[in-house]
Amino acid sequence: MKITKIDVFAARLPLKEPFIISYVRLEDMPTIFVRIETDTGIIGWGEAVPDQNVTGETWESTYQVIHQELAPLLLNENPFSIDKIHQKFTKMILGVPSAKAALDIALYDIMGKAANVPLYQLLGGSSHEVLRVPQVLSIKTPVEMANDAHRYVSEGFRSIKIKVGTDVATDIERIRHVRQAIGDGIQLRVDANQGWNRLETLRIIRETADCQVDWFEQPVIAHDVKSLAEIRAVSPVSIMIDEGVSSTVDLLSVIEHRAADLVNIKLMKAGGIYPALALTSMAAAAGIPCQLGSMVESAIGTMAGAHLAKAQSNIHTNEMVGPLNFTKDVASITFNKDVLQFTDLPGLGIEVDEAYIQEITKFSCVVQ
Repeated sequence: MKITKIDVFAARLPLKEPFIISYVRLEDMPTIFVRIETDTGIIGWGEAVPDQNVTGETWESTYQVIHQELAPLLLNENPFSIDKIHQKFTKMILGVPSAKAALDIALYDIMGKAANVPLYQLLGGSSHEVLRVPQVLSIKTPVEMANDAHRYVSEGFRSIKIKVGTDVATDIERIRHVRQAIGDGIQLRVDANQGWNRLETLRIIRETADCQVDWFEQPVIAHDVKSLAEIRAVSPVSIMIDEGVSSTVDLLSVIEHRAADLVNIKLMKAGGIYPALALTSMAAAAGIPCQLGSMVESAIGTMAGAHLAKAQSNIHTNEMVGPLNFTKDVASITFNKDVLQFTDLPGLGIEVDEAYIQEITKFSCVVQ
């Protein structure tokens, strides 16, 4: 089996409401889809959701890198030669993880379809029977976030994650208002997206000690592993690192500094499923549980992450919430309240709506 053609689509996915975190507000979600064809007729789909503040990529640069640098490397390659292909990626260009992830995901989709099994069967089998997702709240006023949280709990969500990272006093109010709105039995996670410094983080942890926060995620700037270690050393609440870990080199530093209790792995940061597997195994060896996070991806990126999360026992939680944020997605995914449903279809297990992808595409190209 050989790869014969790669289509690249630069698209904008419509959001139900603006997505707001500490460093950006998005009115829609810029994404890059790839469609890889083989000489056997099998087609694989992948997705890149770049973030210039996290992955160092823009929507436009990711499209160009896939088109001009990475996709040509795949022609005439066997999709199962995943290690060889990633080595070719690395030799061609440093970084650009979401661009590499798009092609990696499409290759795994092809592998699952060629083997005629759901992708998780190739990634370790079914380690988790059920994947429960949280609902993630964008930054709003404390009262608005509390109202949103209350509504989501009434819809059946048992875990709420809130985005914070603005001024300390308002963030404390956000945490308090949301906890009051959801009651004691619902999990609460807090993500600052690098929005605080060390002293601000310690103050917030101290002043929300009665709010039963499960963990604080990436409170300080990504590279400041030493501050994160100092926070963790005195925090009664678990500390998760996200933006600070993209590679095994990053994770090694976190392990050496004892800087985090948990690590949030994202395919868009890691460069796809293959390098994410290395991160998961490395974290397991160090006794650090993982979460499989999301960059608000469509059904394509979401199901790639979901299959990995289902297959790996050290991935304890996930945030496969992207499809919940779109007015219309490129494929159908079913949620039973907060439980993501898998199909028996091979590969990613979805039927991609190619006509809709064409509809939301702003520019595209073909590599063959």
